[in-house]
Amino acid sequence: MKRPVTVPRQESLMYPIVKNPFVHNLQFSTLDIVRIVFMSVTIAPVRLVSLAVLFMLAWLLAAISLANRTPEEKKKPLEGWRKSMMTPLIMLGRAVVFCTSFHSVKVKGQPATAEEAPLLIVGPHSSFFDGLVLFFCSTIPTVLSRKENSSIFVIGSLIEYTQPVLVKREDPNSRTNTVKEIHRRAHSEGKWPQIIIFPEGTCTNRSCLINFKPGAFYPGTAVQPVCIRYPNHFDTITWTWEGPGAFALLWYTLCQFHTKCEIEFLPVYTPSEEEKKDASLFAANVRAKMAEALGVPVTDHSYDDCRLMQKAAKLKLPKTVGLVEFMKLNKKLGLKFDAAKELLDKYFDIAKNSDGNITYEEFAKYLRLPKSDALEEVFSLYDRDGSGTIDFREYVIGLSLVSSPENTEDTIKFAFQLFDEDNKGYITKPELRNILHNAFNMDGLDSEALFDEVDVKEDGKICFEEFSQYAMKKPEYAKLFKTYHDAKTNGHQKQE
Repeated sequence: MKRPVTVPRQESLMYPIVKNPFVHNLQFSTLDIVRIVFMSVTIAPVRLVSLAVLFMLAWLLAAISLANRTPEEKKKPLEGWRKSMMTPLIMLGRAVVFCTSFHSVKVKGQPATAEEAPLLIVGPHSSFFDGLVLFFCSTIPTVLSRKENSSIFVIGSLIEYTQPVLVKREDPNSRTNTVKEIHRRAHSEGKWPQIIIFPEGTCTNRSCLINFKPGAFYPGTAVQPVCIRYPNHFDTITWTWEGPGAFALLWYTLCQFHTKCEIEFLPVYTPSEEEKKDASLFAANVRAKMAEALGVPVTDHSYDDCRLMQKAAKLKLPKTVGLVEFMKLNKKLGLKFDAAKELLDKYFDIAKNSDGNITYEEFAKYLRLPKSDALEEVFSLYDRDGSGTIDFREYVIGLSLVSSPENTEDTIKFAFQLFDEDNKGYITKPELRNILHNAFNMDGLDSEALFDEVDVKEDGKICFEEFSQYAMKKPEYAKLFKTYHDAKTNGHQKQE
């Protein structure tokens, strides 16, 4: 197909450097398979039993230290003999790390105290193994946890010992209450333990740092960024939305002779007055520091992209269809998540018979139009990378920047008047057929099918209300009519 000249693109909406940070393809060599088989019948079972014993000992110490606390004590930081249990629990925690195959964890930098940095910002978050950071801080920090986790046998008592900030997802005020509690503890002048937070909110493959949620930055206090690296040739650590499951990764890791991990405590980051007033700016600047230290790019992917991936999978589309850098589209286009889900349903209606991308032919079929110069021009405006197909991200941006701005009341009125040749207040089948044939070379059968689709009242006439409702449902037409109108106007001007 002949392609029109590509229009200039907004740099802020170009494709991210890392297109999919939520996939982990674990490649097994013959040596890897042999090692896993050998370790599965020799060392791994011993390690698993050792882990069970260590967890039970840790649970026992945690349960003893939490026993018989009064309601008043539960509202205060641990003190006295209860707090003294922290040292043996740290030792048991490091023993757990050792038995999991992390025989030596390399620590860089100096962990700050709660007075120096009340919050620890850890990333990239790529695995449940990231929790090992807890045992290499100045003291065991507080964690954020779902309330349900506190009732899990063994694990619940260990979480409770950290005096967690509990998140109640069924509570509509949970987010607000969580931020308030973080703020209260962060401003306690070191009385409460540090709070450890993974601001990405979901696991990635460590190829980048995705969007940081601002919750940890609302208190406006100093934070210590903490970087995690797993410099292993065979990656049994990364737990993402596409890839091996949690149990498989745990077993593969137990079957390694040695697994490397590096923890780097970066210098404490003290926010400026501007950052204290703008949590998003604070979060972005801390992320930039961590990305620089890690040597990875940043993207505006977020947990909402994962939710869109799940939505795409339910529609039987490739999961990657949902990867749109949602936070960027939210900031630049004002796109809300519910609106994105509705657009994904609409996208599916067009692309359901393909590999997840819309072709020029499918675009024309959806609009019930034959190929034409005007349609080709509109398609090229959607196809931002010139690939010859439109992906979901391009579709969302195209609707927002190409079609919707043109789909105004004035444009709809103009288009209606274009069809309503005698200003009767309604459009007949011959009128629709005549314009569509002249503008887009559409044949009679296709125009009649389109007429029947718009004629909701089935009275043989299309009134303005029916026309407007259909135009709002398919804003792609607005740009087409605008293109046709401009071409027609330019043609008259040249003749004159």
